[in-house]
Amino acid sequence: MELKDKVVVITGGAGGLGLAMAHDLAAQGAKLALIDVDQQKLEQACADLGATTEVQGYAFDITDEEDVVAGFNFIREDFGHINVLINNAGILRDGLMVKAKDGKVVDRMSFEKFQSVINVNLTGTFLCGREAAAVMIETAQQGVIINISSLAKAGNMGQSNYSASKAGVAAMAVGWAKELARYNIRAAAVAPGVIATEMTAAMKPEALERLEKMVPVGRLGEAHEIASTVRFIIENDYVNGRVFEIDGGIRL
Repeated sequence: MELKDKVVVITGGAGGLGLAMAHDLAAQGAKLALIDVDQQKLEQACADLGATTEVQGYAFDITDEEDVVAGFNFIREDFGHINVLINNAGILRDGLMVKAKDGKVVDRMSFEKFQSVINVNLTGTFLCGREAAAVMIETAQQGVIINISSLAKAGNMGQSNYSASKAGVAAMAVGWAKELARYNIRAAAVAPGVIATEMTAAMKPEALERLEKMVPVGRLGEAHEIASTVRFIIENDYVNGRVFEIDGGIRL
């Protein structure tokens, strides 16, 4: 799929990986619909991107079904159709499932902490995927849906909620590839390893050094490397139903 003048929707598009993807795709001539719950960051992102492409921001909660349905209706009204959805929005609420001392359980991951991550990362991805696919089908557009998973999909200590959600979005991408091919819609997922972000930048130097040594290539990944992978999936029409692990070889 050629990106020039294609309509790309990015959830969590006002910062981090989402914003990096937005800048990368805007440089290829894509039109952008950015979804984020942070109105202020959304306005700033749209202002920055507006110099290079057509962009609109939509502030709504992707865990609320009515908000998602209404939001995608607004996107359809504004742009006429959708060609690409990047399900990037996600949150972390880490913690051990149970914590014990001297044979007595002293703490548990709360249901609220578990469910909040599932709601955003998994349910939000499903709702946005469903509505984007519906718009693509009804407007007879060639489409691509990309779910941003994580290497944590294989299971991480202290991340019962996050790992489960990221395994789920990877599995949904494969299922959607099978379901939606008849409508000329492809689906895939990207599972990043440890990427340089504001969170890693705030780490103690010695902790960051230990983390970098765990990666065979000797460094953290960069946001633009995830963005270029997403662009590859969009532009290569023979990519479908695959999960791309972009991790510097940390799982070799």
